[in-house]
Amino acid sequence: MEYLSISQTAAKWGLSARRINVLCSEGRISGATKIGSFWAVPADAEKPRDERVKSGKYVKEKGENS
Repeated sequence: MEYLSISQTAAKWGLSARRINVLCSEGRISGATKIGSFWAVPADAEKPRDERVKSGKYVKEKGENS
């Protein structure tokens, strides 16, 4: 299996290297492996969906009162 570095993955997906590092740390990139202090991302890994809050408002869970 071929692996890419954080910077190579960032260039491929159009994200910052820091964001790729966070995604790896959170376990959101399947197959990403930590080798020493560096992450190795499989070349065929899919870019995960961006689940950050963009509206500035947090969505309340069902059943919560305002």
